[in-house]
Amino acid sequence: MPKLKPKVLAVVLAGGRVDELSVLTAHRPKSAVPFGGFARVIDFALSNLLQSGLELVAVLSQYRSFSLINHIGIGASWDMIGRYRGVFVLPPYQGFGQSSWYRGSADAVRQNLDFIQFHEPETILIISGDHVYHMDYREIIDYHLQKDADCTMACVEVPATEAHRFGIAEIDGEDGARGGRVLQYQEKPAKSTFNQASMTVYCFKPNVLYALLEANAREDQSFEFGRDIIPRAMAARRRVYGYRFRGYWGYTRTLDEYWQTSMDLLGKTPKLPLDQWGLRTNLDHRGIRDYPPLRAGREAEIVNSLAYNGCRVEGRVENSILFPGVQVKAGAVVRDSILFFDNVVGRNCRLHKVIADVNVTLGEGVRVGAASGSGGGITVLGWNNEIPMGMKIGAGCTLYPDLGPEKMVRGVIADGEVVR
Repeated sequence: MPKLKPKVLAVVLAGGRVDELSVLTAHRPKSAVPFGGFARVIDFALSNLLQSGLELVAVLSQYRSFSLINHIGIGASWDMIGRYRGVFVLPPYQGFGQSSWYRGSADAVRQNLDFIQFHEPETILIISGDHVYHMDYREIIDYHLQKDADCTMACVEVPATEAHRFGIAEIDGEDGARGGRVLQYQEKPAKSTFNQASMTVYCFKPNVLYALLEANAREDQSFEFGRDIIPRAMAARRRVYGYRFRGYWGYTRTLDEYWQTSMDLLGKTPKLPLDQWGLRTNLDHRGIRDYPPLRAGREAEIVNSLAYNGCRVEGRVENSILFPGVQVKAGAVVRDSILFFDNVVGRNCRLHKVIADVNVTLGEGVRVGAASGSGGGITVLGWNNEIPMGMKIGAGCTLYPDLGPEKMVRGVIADGEVVR
């Protein structure tokens, strides 16, 4: 029986880490960072693919892939199991012939051309696994095919003051609000007169992509889609189009962005309407489905917050997100904070603007972060740390994972200090 040829093969760029996320990516790629009280950042890309009917997916992972592999499993949580569908995690390899660690997003795709070409796709969709948004990819694919484009990139409008942080495109008015031909493209320009930022969502004609990747590998010194592949396509006068996206887009590259995107989940009318997006995650990962319901004590106050299964709250939680298994004991106050799985906040603790990774225990009377209302940066607590009773940790501090008791004996960590 002949092999069925999929029309679209999706490639998820999921393997890197960024220093700007500090210790949250010490032991996981940025796409596997927990988000929203129960999920991982990569769940947005995978759920979008599911809802777009795209069922053949390659996930390219390099940095500390275990947590990502463990989370994705065989793809059952996103219905990607079947004879002609599936999700495949493809780490780099070293061994016989030409092989090396991925040197960038473009190199990661090039090293897996054997997998891509085996499936003979008619269109290749390449997406980032570390952005928070909801998109039906069929719309950009349809636009790409209608325009007979060599490459189509999804773009979202950003403030002019932020343009220097993104790949920025100038799109003509050929199709009005839907999109148009890309006239200019600049990767992280110091100044720009246009403001359509690339979302790292690309559609390619396969033969065009193959040629661009091979030329990049042969002639360039860096191997990134935004920095190298798109400018190369523009220079070669390929038919490059921009598809305008007008929904919510959370860029979680820095701690401030991760924190703000998380805070956008809160409020009566949240900017990030997660309940409308149908987000899926692996409920077996960390045993999420097995936690008992939330328990709130008689003195508990939970204000404008998300608290999930397995949480036990006896104190006050305000403008915060609690992942499964978090305990907030009597007299404790947690404000403007994000607490990952199985944190324990002891009696009479005070937390303000804190991100705590998994398995952090804070003893009685601990103070972390700036005093409420006084501003200050985000304090990040790496995983598997035990903060002793009465300790004071200032605003904007960073504690690396697995610090032993000898790092905690002084009792006070000053604002902005990094403890390794």
